[in-house]
Amino acid sequence: MRARKLAWSVALATSLTVPAALAAPAAAHPPAPGAAPGACDPFQTTPVFRGKVPSPKQVLGIELGERAVTSAESDRYLETVAAKSERVVSGTLATSAQGRPLKYAIIGKPQLLTRAGLAKVRAEAALLRDPRTPDGIAKALTRTGVPILWVAGNVHGDEPSGTDAALRVLRDLGDRADCAASNVLNNALVVLLPTQNPDGREAGIRQNAYGFDMNRDWFARTQPETDGKISMLNQYPPALFIDAHEMGGDSYFFPPNADPIYHETPEEAVGWINDVYSPSVAAEFGRQGVDFFNRDVYDLFYQGYGDTVPATGFHAAGMTYEKGGDSPYPDKVREQYIAQWASLSAGAANRHKILTEWRKMTVDAYKQGKAGQLEPNQIYNPPNEIDRPVPDRKVRHYFLRADDKAKADEAQTIVRRLQRMGVTVHRLVRPLTVKDFKPYGRPVARTTLSKGTYWIPMAQGQKHWIQAMLNEDSYTPFPYFYDVTAWSLPLLANVPGGSSGADLRPAAVPLPTLPAVRVPRPGKKPRIGVLALSATSSSARQSVGWLRHRLDREWKLPYTLLSPADVAAGKLAGAEVLLVPNGPAGTAYDRLGDAGRTALRQWTQGGGRYIGWQGGTELAARLGLTTTSLSEPTSDVPGTLFRVTVDASSPLARNVGPTVWQFYSYDLIMKQPDPAKVAVAYPAVTSPDWFVSGFERGAAELGGTAAVVDEPVGEGRAVLFGGEPNFRAFTDGTAELLVNAILGPDPSARVSGLAEAAPSQEAARRAAALPRAESPIRVSVEAADAARTGALLRSVGATWTERRSGDAVRYVIDNPQGLPVDHHPFAGRLASLIRRSGITPIAVTLP
Repeated sequence: MRARKLAWSVALATSLTVPAALAAPAAAHPPAPGAAPGACDPFQTTPVFRGKVPSPKQVLGIELGERAVTSAESDRYLETVAAKSERVVSGTLATSAQGRPLKYAIIGKPQLLTRAGLAKVRAEAALLRDPRTPDGIAKALTRTGVPILWVAGNVHGDEPSGTDAALRVLRDLGDRADCAASNVLNNALVVLLPTQNPDGREAGIRQNAYGFDMNRDWFARTQPETDGKISMLNQYPPALFIDAHEMGGDSYFFPPNADPIYHETPEEAVGWINDVYSPSVAAEFGRQGVDFFNRDVYDLFYQGYGDTVPATGFHAAGMTYEKGGDSPYPDKVREQYIAQWASLSAGAANRHKILTEWRKMTVDAYKQGKAGQLEPNQIYNPPNEIDRPVPDRKVRHYFLRADDKAKADEAQTIVRRLQRMGVTVHRLVRPLTVKDFKPYGRPVARTTLSKGTYWIPMAQGQKHWIQAMLNEDSYTPFPYFYDVTAWSLPLLANVPGGSSGADLRPAAVPLPTLPAVRVPRPGKKPRIGVLALSATSSSARQSVGWLRHRLDREWKLPYTLLSPADVAAGKLAGAEVLLVPNGPAGTAYDRLGDAGRTALRQWTQGGGRYIGWQGGTELAARLGLTTTSLSEPTSDVPGTLFRVTVDASSPLARNVGPTVWQFYSYDLIMKQPDPAKVAVAYPAVTSPDWFVSGFERGAAELGGTAAVVDEPVGEGRAVLFGGEPNFRAFTDGTAELLVNAILGPDPSARVSGLAEAAPSQEAARRAAALPRAESPIRVSVEAADAARTGALLRSVGATWTERRSGDAVRYVIDNPQGLPVDHHPFAGRLASLIRRSGITPIAVTLP
């Protein structure tokens, strides 16, 4: 079985060109310590330890790999090495929600680790990243400077082996005296962050203490762990960032990546990934007989990962490494170590090339921005074909309007996020007329922008990042979705703005870094309950966690966390507002029992305010708390932003404006027969308000349906969102709708509603008929491919529901444990299996 699997993995990796010299068998006699770099193999050189640094066994009582070290043990060993080795300095870059430190180590030649030496490294990196630096100075720095190479582990708390491997690297670089270690020390500065998620590590869960998957939080930086890490990255900008994960199975993944790859990812960075680091890992894995694969699962698209943000935001080789979690722990740590050591060695060996191309990426980005040139979409894995090209339109400038006082905080937050990633933002000191201004989701029109408008020119070294953050659309090149397809900051925050391709010379001044926004919520705070539909569901854990983050850290609203059993036991009494985030509604309905269901109906009808979304909305329908009908979508929308219209008379509209951008991902379709109960709606597809940012197929079915309904229920009220209004705590525009639903008044013009909640209503009947799917996998194909697709799904043991709509067949594949794709037994292989079966999918969406 293993031999067959190894052959399959090697076949997947055929695009990795491994030079014959790298794949050569082991030398009979390893080079002596101190040998020239060309004669010093990173793995076949006998390690020589100086004895200054104690072994892990001496400090922790175990060897690395015997078992997963705890966060505290990781910190203890890191600090021990830093205290004993003149090559290592340590620090803390953040503190987690539960108060645990995120410890880092910087490793290099002793002269680089003084205060002056580290300041010199930072200054030289800043010069290389500045396109204004004279070429002569830049060339000199590429000859004498060192690239900064990062290794980070354990961003997912239940994927621990990367941490232990990083500690082994730390010991080697801190104490070894042989040429393999010296080559890294003499040609690089290494930053190790062994544990990115100490709270999750201690709890043995993927997310952090607030339920955030922090490998999705990189651009928004909502969590202190992420924010501190990226602040550190800006001080020590990487040319390599290794993000060490674990996955299902027992194989090992490293790039090249699957399509799609985001169009603004610099080609040199992709070249390093595919032609420098990946071949070095492949060669050593091949020599040692380690099973591996690439290209099949992990893309380089969504700009919130630990590989995409280093690539687009820092021009680094962002490398996702994934080791199968089914292997014995010593094997996991050993293979993670091989990948890390091979990569660091390759980075050091290519020092001059990397620094030269790192500099070139910045200069090229500036030139592209000055010319208004957007990078085109590309396919990296034929025979895939481009699904959607980047428009052939010049973009030289972005503008964020500042003439809406209600959006001032949101605009400031966007500007601050840009500035903290090295983007220069200006403010207009006089009005500016722009002939080709293109507002987000609107046609080009001559526009005069007022004094005070934020101006972000693309002619900057951070041009790629500017486009990634301020785009109107991500232009998904290939319909495979490992994550979402829309993330534009202005759309997420509902801040008006747009772009221009004209050659403009605005009267403007650069802004200093703006402070973080802290907005207290005035007025009386209601007594709030938060109903978690499940304690084990991944969708519930995340949605509840995102909400708790807002309530605790931003809105400062106290709440009581409740379970279905708590409601059945009468603990809802005293609450004025009940928030019901996403989760498995059918399971929660069952667990409420007759007592809990009766209590919820009576509480709402007696004056309570029920606010639900996604699973919370479905539960309301099952309970008969709404006249809104729910149905499964027949479209493919994997994570996309839609402009929706807001009823100005609704109390939900305060500080929102006539439209807002709703995040939508295969959510239930809501149809409300009474327009007076629709607070927010999807416009008709023929309306000028209709605009979609991100991938969609068949989304016209949303046209004219409800996004948010608000209706009386007896003396109470039900406010129901179809989608998640607080997705990953970065959809600030619709979060404003949510906070208005919590704190705002009832509608002044009362519409007729349910006199009482009754479970026999048609809406409840239809809701009960909805399929129960937890974090499903979705595959959509043309009808002609249905037979082959069904056979393929049966071959991997899938169970599914099937829906036909026109010429498309859509499969919703059960994932009862809510497993993410990297831990699912077959989800990660679906794309390649579909391709091998000769099926051209409409969309493949993974959990």
